[in-house]
Order: sequence, then C-alpha cells, then structure tokens
Amino acid sequence: MPLKNSKKPAKKDPELGDAELEVLKALWDRGEATVREVLDRLNEKREKALAYTTVLTFLTRLEQKGFVVSNKSGLAYVYKAKVSRNKIAKARLRSLMQQMFDGAPGAMALQLMENEDFSPEEIDELRVLIERLDSRTS
Repeated sequence: MPLKNSKKPAKKDPELGDAELEVLKALWDRGEATVREVLDRLNEKREKALAYTTVLTFLTRLEQKGFVVSNKSGLAYVYKAKVSRNKIAKARLRSLMQQMFDGAPGAMALQLMENEDFSPEEIDELRVLIERLDSRTS
C-alpha cells in the first residue's frame, strides 16, 4: 500500500492586480479611508482621473479577496487594509525569487546590488545585515 503524503499543497494567495495594489497603497498610507478619500489619493498621482465607481469596485474586490475590511461609519463605508505592506512585499519578492532566480535569495540580492544605486545609509544597513547573517553561520 503506497504511503499518502500528509502535507497539503500550500494554499495560493489570491491574485493582486496592479490597480488593486495601488488602492492598497493608498489605504496603507492613510490607515483607513472612505471610497472618496481613496479616490482623491489615487487621482493625485494620475494623469487620467479614476471614477468613483471604479475605486468602489476595486475596494469591493479587495474585501472579497480578504485584503481589506470595511465598516459602516456614518454615511459612508470606511475601508482598512487587512494585510500589511510587509506581508504583500514578502509574498511578491518570494514569487519573483522563484520565477527569476530559481528560489535563490543570494542571486536575487546580488542582482539588486550589482544593478541598483544605494545611498550611503542603505550601504551601511546592508553591511550591518551582512555581518549579522555572517555571525549566524560562524
């Protein structure tokens, strides 16, 4: 009798489109906001203004996917991000690392270091991190 694999496949997080990510960024920046406040925030950065109903649709989808929560406060719903910026960043970086670097974090980090400009402060932070990582392996 063959052995069964007791591990369930990892549940894939719902997809997050670029426009939905922009809406989440507006919520992360504000903390919580109405549709109108998110719309105003998004339109500050755009050439072509979004419609109120478009932003409402994005917020509704994000809530259905579990990225956002809402509550009725006064006349309008107030939305708040349910997931942190850090959690989304980690998931996206992990996905990119798998796709582009066969899951090798060192190769991804080296690619960034070789091709991007870092401030002196960022270089100092990288040195501290490298020293901390090096001390773990010693």
